[in-house]
Amino acid sequence: MGCDGGTIPKRHELVKGPKKVEKVDKNAELFAKWKYCALTQEKLKRPIITCELGRLYNKDAVIEYLLDKTAERPHADVVSHIRGMKDIQELNFTDNPEWEGEGRISKGDRYEDMHLAMFICPVVGLEMSGKHRFCYLQKCGCVFSDRALREVKSEICHKCGEQFKAEDIVVLNGTKEDVEKLKQRMEAKRAQAKKTKKSKKSKVAETVAGVSELKEKTTSGPDSQGTCSTQEGSESTAPVPAPVPAPEVAGPSVSSGSSIAKGAKAAAASISKRSYQEMGEKSEVFKSLFTTHTSAKRTKDQTSNWVTHTPYHF
Repeated sequence: MGCDGGTIPKRHELVKGPKKVEKVDKNAELFAKWKYCALTQEKLKRPIITCELGRLYNKDAVIEYLLDKTAERPHADVVSHIRGMKDIQELNFTDNPEWEGEGRISKGDRYEDMHLAMFICPVVGLEMSGKHRFCYLQKCGCVFSDRALREVKSEICHKCGEQFKAEDIVVLNGTKEDVEKLKQRMEAKRAQAKKTKKSKKSKVAETVAGVSELKEKTTSGPDSQGTCSTQEGSESTAPVPAPVPAPEVAGPSVSSGSSIAKGAKAAAASISKRSYQEMGEKSEVFKSLFTTHTSAKRTKDQTSNWVTHTPYHF
């Protein structure tokens, strides 16, 4: 049985079966994580930053989110754990020499790999396209492949020479298990930071209380202690023995000490009130800046009598 034009239809064209479930290409999904921002889904461009969970973002997008968290964004749950600029790290990538940029012209006369990565590992040379596992160092932000860190074991960064520990290595765009481990590490780190902050505050409060107690003791002095002792003695019924006279010691008496203190205060006051014109170490130019200088004083010839004017005087 034919149709117009003599065509013969096939069975799948006439009989419609169940629709096939669309499957996501795993390679394309992995490549998208390394090429697009996790917040805005735009292409990654420098400066590129990451969080403590190893996701990649454009720096300007995260800054806009931190400035206005009330704005509605489709992927805001991805950055809900970022509280400020201290929770992000700018990454130091190594450019791929085969990458020609987004503006390359395709003439159709050569094969173009659509999954060509912008960055590579500086040690092994693997492309950062999602096929290989990559990590970064929290101390300096340099990015390496996991193979390079396993094969070339060192506590010094291979790119900038910064020292690091095993705890500073964070996996980029890891699996669900990697993300859970990083989340637990992040929560433990923040809890430890809160404890240290509370301990510092308690130490500061203790020091302030100690300083206030010392001030109170110094202000009270021996007079207050003497009055307390006399009060306690008056309350007690036991007789108080007569004081033994102290032996005479050669030296200035209390009255002489008070007179010396008064003389020192008077000397200090006289030094502070001394005029600049009496200081020999000062120059005449410096002395002429003040009204006590002779050039600022008028003679009798220069002074005039007081003259009053009527309101009609112009």
